[in-house]
Amino acid sequence: MAERKPFLLRLDPATHVALERWSADELRSVNSQIEYLLRRALQEAGRLPRPAPDAPAQSSPQPAAETTNS
Repeated sequence: MAERKPFLLRLDPATHVALERWSADELRSVNSQIEYLLRRALQEAGRLPRPAPDAPAQSSPQPAAETTNS
């Protein structure tokens, strides 16, 4: 699992309540919901950091090769 950096975030109570409701609707913790929203915003803005060159690339699974029984 990737290393996590602890970060204190101060929110007004109404924002926190709204995040609690939204995260419960999506079966996430409030922390996971905030991470998800931040990642999505970074991606949409084109600011999501690219993986390091030595990090293994994540590829989509390849379909299994077809076999024939002759």
